[in-house]
Amino acid sequence: MSIWLTRLRAQRWLVLLLVLLITGLLVANYLHWDDRLSFWAKEQQVGAAEQAQNIWLPGYRAVLQGKPLQGLEDDEVSGLTYSAESNTLFAVTGKFPQLIEISLNGQVMRRVDLHGFANPEGVEMLADGRLGIIDERKRTLTTFKLGALTRSLEFADHPSFDLGFADAGNKGFEGIAWDSRNERVLLGKERGPLGLFSLPFPGEGGAAGVLQPMASGHLFLRDISSLSYDARTGHALVLSDESRLLLEVNAQGEPVSFISLSRGMNGLHHGISQAEGVTMDKAGNIYIVSEPNLFYVLRKEPVAVPAESAD
Repeated sequence: MSIWLTRLRAQRWLVLLLVLLITGLLVANYLHWDDRLSFWAKEQQVGAAEQAQNIWLPGYRAVLQGKPLQGLEDDEVSGLTYSAESNTLFAVTGKFPQLIEISLNGQVMRRVDLHGFANPEGVEMLADGRLGIIDERKRTLTTFKLGALTRSLEFADHPSFDLGFADAGNKGFEGIAWDSRNERVLLGKERGPLGLFSLPFPGEGGAAGVLQPMASGHLFLRDISSLSYDARTGHALVLSDESRLLLEVNAQGEPVSFISLSRGMNGLHHGISQAEGVTMDKAGNIYIVSEPNLFYVLRKEPVAVPAESAD
Protein backbone atom coordinates (compact mmCIF):
# COMPACT_ATOMS: atom_id res chain seq x y z
CA MET A 1 0.00 0.00 0.00
CA SER A 2 2.82 2.39 0.91
CA ILE A 3 4.56 1.67 -2.40
CA TRP A 4 1.34 2.46 -4.30
CA LEU A 5 0.93 5.75 -2.39
CA THR A 6 4.54 6.68 -3.08
CA ARG A 7 4.08 6.07 -6.80
CA LEU A 8 0.84 8.06 -6.83
CA ARG A 9 2.49 11.01 -5.13
CA ALA A 10 5.40 10.85 -7.56
CA GLN A 11 2.99 10.83 -10.50
CA ARG A 12 1.14 13.85 -9.07
CA TRP A 13 4.42 15.77 -8.73
CA LEU A 14 5.33 14.80 -12.29
CA VAL A 15 1.96 16.04 -13.59
CA LEU A 16 2.31 19.29 -11.61
CA LEU A 17 5.81 19.82 -12.95
CA LEU A 18 4.59 19.19 -16.50
CA VAL A 19 1.70 21.66 -16.06
CA LEU A 20 4.08 24.30 -14.71
CA LEU A 21 6.48 23.72 -17.61
CA ILE A 22 3.74 24.02 -20.22
CA THR A 23 2.34 27.13 -18.50
CA GLY A 24 5.78 28.69 -18.43
CA LEU A 25 6.31 28.00 -22.13
CA LEU A 26 2.92 29.49 -23.01
CA VAL A 27 3.61 32.64 -20.96
CA ALA A 28 7.08 32.98 -22.50
CA ASN A 29 5.60 32.67 -25.99
CA TYR A 30 2.80 35.15 -25.16
CA LEU A 31 5.28 37.73 -23.91
CA HIS A 32 7.87 36.96 -26.62
CA TRP A 33 10.58 36.28 -24.04
CA ASP A 34 12.34 33.94 -26.46
CA ASP A 35 12.43 36.68 -29.11
CA ARG A 36 13.73 39.18 -26.59
CA LEU A 37 16.50 36.86 -25.47
CA SER A 38 17.52 36.14 -29.05
CA PHE A 39 17.57 39.83 -29.97
CA TRP A 40 19.40 40.75 -26.74
CA ALA A 41 22.15 38.32 -27.74
CA LYS A 42 22.43 40.10 -31.12
CA GLU A 43 22.66 43.48 -29.38
CA GLN A 44 25.74 42.32 -27.49
CA GLN A 45 27.59 41.95 -30.80
CA VAL A 46 27.02 45.56 -31.91
CA GLY A 47 30.14 47.73 -31.68
CA ALA A 48 30.36 51.28 -30.32
CA ALA A 49 30.65 52.87 -33.78
CA GLU A 50 27.41 51.24 -34.95
CA GLN A 51 25.67 52.07 -31.67
CA ALA A 52 26.53 55.75 -32.18
CA GLN A 53 24.72 55.72 -35.54
CA ASN A 54 21.46 54.60 -33.92
CA ILE A 55 19.27 55.83 -31.09
CA TRP A 56 20.57 52.78 -29.21
CA LEU A 57 18.18 52.31 -26.33
CA PRO A 58 20.42 50.14 -24.09
CA GLY A 59 22.51 53.27 -23.48
CA TYR A 60 19.61 55.10 -21.79
CA ARG A 61 18.99 55.35 -18.05
CA ALA A 62 16.01 56.72 -16.11
CA VAL A 63 16.89 60.09 -14.57
CA LEU A 64 13.35 61.09 -13.55
CA GLN A 65 10.76 58.43 -12.87
CA GLY A 66 7.17 58.18 -11.74
CA LYS A 67 6.64 61.91 -11.22
CA PRO A 68 2.89 62.62 -10.90
CA LEU A 69 1.46 65.15 -13.36
CA GLN A 70 -0.41 67.42 -10.98
CA GLY A 71 -4.18 67.67 -11.31
CA LEU A 72 -4.49 64.63 -13.61
CA GLU A 73 -4.82 61.91 -10.97
CA ASP A 74 -8.36 60.99 -12.03
CA ASP A 75 -7.69 60.98 -15.76
CA GLU A 76 -5.77 58.82 -18.25
CA VAL A 77 -2.81 60.55 -19.88
CA SER A 78 -1.67 59.14 -23.22
CA GLY A 79 0.24 60.17 -26.31
CA LEU A 80 3.26 62.49 -26.10
CA THR A 81 5.03 64.84 -28.49
CA TYR A 82 7.82 67.41 -28.31
CA SER A 83 7.55 70.96 -29.68
CA ALA A 84 10.92 72.43 -30.65
CA GLU A 85 9.34 75.86 -30.99
CA SER A 86 8.16 76.04 -27.37
CA ASN A 87 10.63 73.46 -25.98
CA THR A 88 7.69 71.79 -24.21
CA LEU A 89 5.73 68.55 -24.44
CA PHE A 90 2.08 67.88 -25.27
CA ALA A 91 -0.08 64.93 -24.19
CA VAL A 92 -3.80 64.15 -24.32
CA THR A 93 -6.24 62.77 -21.76
CA GLY A 94 -9.02 60.27 -22.41
CA LYS A 95 -11.64 60.34 -19.66
CA PHE A 96 -12.08 64.11 -19.83
CA PRO A 97 -10.62 64.99 -23.26
CA GLN A 98 -7.93 67.62 -22.95
CA LEU A 99 -4.66 68.62 -24.58
CA ILE A 100 -2.02 69.08 -21.88
CA GLU A 101 1.17 71.16 -22.23
CA ILE A 102 3.99 69.91 -20.00
CA SER A 103 7.48 71.23 -19.22
CA LEU A 104 10.52 69.01 -19.77
CA ASN A 105 10.70 68.34 -16.03
CA GLY A 106 7.06 67.26 -15.75
CA GLN A 107 5.21 70.42 -14.72
CA VAL A 108 1.69 70.89 -16.13
CA MET A 109 1.68 74.30 -17.81
CA ARG A 110 -1.63 74.48 -19.69
CA ARG A 111 -4.82 72.54 -20.32
CA VAL A 112 -6.90 72.88 -23.48
CA ASP A 113 -10.41 71.40 -23.43
CA LEU A 114 -11.17 69.17 -26.43
CA HIS A 115 -14.88 69.49 -27.22
CA GLY A 116 -16.42 66.89 -29.53
CA PHE A 117 -13.51 64.45 -29.18
CA ALA A 118 -14.48 60.96 -27.96
CA ASN A 119 -11.25 59.16 -27.05
CA PRO A 120 -8.03 61.03 -27.90
CA GLU A 121 -5.10 58.59 -27.66
CA GLY A 122 -2.22 60.14 -29.62
CA VAL A 123 -0.84 63.60 -30.32
CA GLU A 124 2.00 64.74 -32.57
CA MET A 125 3.70 67.97 -33.64
CA LEU A 126 3.45 68.01 -37.44
CA ALA A 127 4.78 70.43 -40.07
CA ASP A 128 3.86 74.13 -40.40
CA GLY A 129 3.29 74.48 -36.65
CA ARG A 130 0.30 72.17 -36.67
CA LEU A 131 -0.59 69.51 -34.13
CA GLY A 132 -2.42 66.29 -34.92
CA ILE A 133 -4.64 64.30 -32.54
CA ILE A 134 -5.65 60.67 -33.02
CA ASP A 135 -9.15 59.85 -31.73
CA GLU A 136 -9.27 56.06 -31.45
CA ARG A 137 -13.03 55.79 -31.06
CA LYS A 138 -13.83 58.18 -33.93
CA ARG A 139 -10.96 56.66 -35.99
CA THR A 140 -9.81 60.14 -37.04
CA LEU A 141 -6.69 62.27 -37.31
CA THR A 142 -7.56 65.92 -36.61
CA THR A 143 -5.07 68.71 -37.39
CA PHE A 144 -5.01 72.27 -36.04
CA LYS A 145 -2.79 75.17 -35.04
CA LEU A 146 -2.57 75.99 -31.35
CA GLY A 147 -2.45 79.64 -30.34
CA ALA A 148 -0.59 80.85 -27.27
CA LEU A 149 -3.89 81.74 -25.56
CA THR A 150 -5.99 78.81 -26.79
CA ARG A 151 -7.95 77.17 -23.98
CA SER A 152 -10.45 75.04 -25.95
CA LEU A 153 -10.80 73.34 -29.33
CA GLU A 154 -13.91 72.17 -31.16
CA PHE A 155 -13.62 68.94 -33.13
CA ALA A 156 -16.04 70.17 -35.80
CA ASP A 157 -14.00 73.35 -36.44
CA HIS A 158 -10.90 71.53 -37.72
CA PRO A 159 -10.11 69.21 -40.65
CA SER A 160 -10.14 65.50 -39.86
CA PHE A 161 -9.00 62.47 -41.82
CA ASP A 162 -10.90 59.17 -41.57
CA LEU A 163 -8.39 56.42 -40.75
CA GLY A 164 -10.76 53.57 -41.60
CA PHE A 165 -10.84 50.19 -39.82
CA ALA A 166 -14.48 50.71 -38.83
CA ASP A 167 -14.59 47.41 -36.94
CA ALA A 168 -11.43 48.09 -34.90
CA GLY A 169 -13.34 49.15 -31.78
CA ASN A 170 -10.86 49.79 -28.98
CA LYS A 171 -8.00 48.25 -30.97
CA GLY A 172 -7.50 51.07 -33.43
CA PHE A 173 -4.78 53.66 -33.95
CA GLU A 174 -2.96 54.98 -30.88
CA GLY A 175 0.57 55.77 -32.09
CA ILE A 176 1.40 58.77 -34.26
CA ALA A 177 4.76 60.27 -35.30
CA TRP A 178 5.88 62.88 -37.83
CA ASP A 179 8.45 61.63 -40.36
CA SER A 180 10.07 64.93 -41.34
CA ARG A 181 12.45 63.27 -43.80
CA ASN A 182 9.62 61.95 -45.97
CA GLU A 183 6.88 64.48 -45.14
CA ARG A 184 4.46 61.88 -43.85
CA VAL A 185 2.66 60.75 -40.73
CA LEU A 186 3.54 57.38 -39.21
CA LEU A 187 0.69 55.58 -37.46
CA GLY A 188 0.64 52.61 -35.12
CA LYS A 189 -2.43 50.37 -34.88
CA GLU A 190 -2.72 49.06 -31.33
CA ARG A 191 -3.49 45.40 -32.06
CA GLY A 192 -5.97 43.01 -33.64
CA PRO A 193 -3.62 42.96 -35.56
CA LEU A 194 -0.99 45.54 -34.65
CA GLY A 195 0.83 47.26 -37.50
CA LEU A 196 2.65 50.34 -38.76
CA PHE A 197 1.15 52.60 -41.44
CA SER A 198 2.13 55.77 -43.29
CA LEU A 199 -0.01 58.69 -44.45
CA PRO A 200 1.10 61.66 -46.61
CA PHE A 201 0.82 64.86 -44.60
CA PRO A 202 -2.74 66.27 -44.60
CA GLY A 203 -3.08 69.67 -46.24
CA GLU A 204 -4.83 72.70 -44.74
CA GLY A 205 -8.20 71.37 -45.91
CA GLY A 206 -7.64 67.96 -44.38
CA ALA A 207 -6.89 66.32 -47.74
CA ALA A 208 -4.35 63.54 -47.53
CA GLY A 209 -3.04 60.66 -49.54
CA VAL A 210 -3.92 57.02 -49.07
CA LEU A 211 -3.15 55.23 -45.81
CA GLN A 212 -0.52 52.60 -46.59
CA PRO A 213 0.71 49.65 -44.50
CA MET A 214 4.46 49.74 -43.89
CA ALA A 215 6.78 46.79 -44.21
CA SER A 216 8.13 45.79 -40.83
CA GLY A 217 10.16 43.03 -39.28
CA HIS A 218 9.21 40.83 -36.35
CA LEU A 219 8.39 43.44 -33.69
CA PHE A 220 7.91 40.95 -30.79
CA LEU A 221 5.31 43.25 -29.17
CA ARG A 222 1.86 42.55 -27.74
CA ASP A 223 0.54 45.99 -28.72
CA ILE A 224 1.54 49.46 -29.95
CA SER A 225 0.61 52.32 -27.65
CA SER A 226 2.76 55.19 -28.98
CA LEU A 227 5.33 56.19 -31.63
CA SER A 228 8.09 58.76 -31.95
CA TYR A 229 10.41 59.60 -34.86
CA ASP A 230 14.08 60.61 -34.74
CA ALA A 231 15.03 62.68 -37.80
CA ARG A 232 18.76 62.35 -37.03
CA THR A 233 18.80 58.57 -37.56
CA GLY A 234 15.60 58.09 -39.56
CA HIS A 235 14.53 55.56 -36.93
CA ALA A 236 11.33 55.35 -34.90
CA LEU A 237 10.54 54.42 -31.31
CA VAL A 238 7.68 51.98 -30.79
CA LEU A 239 6.20 51.80 -27.28
CA SER A 240 4.30 48.75 -26.04
CA ASP A 241 2.17 48.96 -22.90
CA GLU A 242 1.37 45.25 -22.63
CA SER A 243 4.95 44.13 -23.33
CA ARG A 244 6.51 46.84 -21.13
CA LEU A 245 8.96 47.44 -23.94
CA LEU A 246 10.43 50.30 -25.94
CA LEU A 247 11.71 49.27 -29.38
CA GLU A 248 13.83 51.12 -31.94
CA VAL A 249 13.11 50.27 -35.58
CA ASN A 250 14.88 51.45 -38.74
CA ALA A 251 13.34 52.88 -41.93
CA GLN A 252 12.49 49.36 -43.09
CA GLY A 253 10.64 48.60 -39.85
CA GLU A 254 13.35 46.18 -38.67
CA PRO A 255 14.20 46.13 -34.94
CA VAL A 256 17.51 47.82 -34.08
CA SER A 257 17.55 47.95 -30.27
CA PHE A 258 15.18 47.69 -27.31
CA ILE A 259 14.89 48.16 -23.56
CA SER A 260 12.56 46.60 -21.04
CA LEU A 261 10.45 48.94 -18.93
CA SER A 262 10.30 46.45 -16.07
CA ARG A 263 11.56 47.07 -12.56
CA GLY A 264 15.33 47.08 -12.19
CA MET A 265 16.02 47.63 -15.89
CA ASN A 266 17.88 50.73 -17.15
CA GLY A 267 17.81 52.41 -13.74
CA LEU A 268 14.07 51.97 -13.13
CA HIS A 269 13.24 51.55 -9.44
CA HIS A 270 9.74 50.38 -10.39
CA GLY A 271 8.39 49.09 -13.69
CA ILE A 272 6.48 51.44 -15.98
CA SER A 273 3.00 49.97 -16.14
CA GLN A 274 0.46 51.20 -18.69
CA ALA A 275 3.00 53.23 -20.67
CA GLU A 276 0.94 55.22 -23.18
CA GLY A 277 3.15 57.95 -24.65
CA VAL A 278 6.75 58.41 -25.81
CA THR A 279 8.72 61.20 -27.49
CA MET A 280 12.26 62.58 -27.89
CA ASP A 281 13.53 66.15 -27.61
CA LYS A 282 16.20 67.84 -29.73
CA ALA A 283 18.94 66.64 -27.35
CA GLY A 284 17.86 63.00 -27.72
CA ASN A 285 16.29 62.68 -24.26
CA ILE A 286 13.34 60.28 -24.12
CA TYR A 287 10.11 61.12 -22.30
CA ILE A 288 7.40 58.62 -21.35
CA VAL A 289 3.97 59.05 -19.77
CA SER A 290 1.94 56.25 -18.24
CA GLU A 291 -1.62 56.02 -17.01
CA PRO A 292 -3.02 57.53 -14.99
CA ASN A 293 -0.56 60.46 -14.77
CA LEU A 294 3.08 59.42 -14.28
CA PHE A 295 6.03 61.07 -16.04
CA TYR A 296 9.48 59.63 -16.86
CA VAL A 297 12.71 60.93 -18.41
CA LEU A 298 15.47 58.70 -19.83
CA ARG A 299 18.85 60.11 -20.78
CA LYS A 300 21.66 58.56 -22.78
CA GLU A 301 25.29 58.51 -21.75
CA PRO A 302 27.66 59.38 -24.63
CA VAL A 303 28.97 56.36 -26.50
CA ALA A 304 32.77 56.19 -26.55
CA VAL A 305 33.85 55.41 -30.11
CA PRO A 306 37.38 53.95 -30.27
CA ALA A 307 39.82 56.11 -32.21
CA GLU A 308 41.20 54.63 -35.42
CA SER A 309 44.63 53.19 -34.94
CA ALA A 310 47.53 54.98 -36.59
CA ASP A 311 49.18 53.40 -39.65
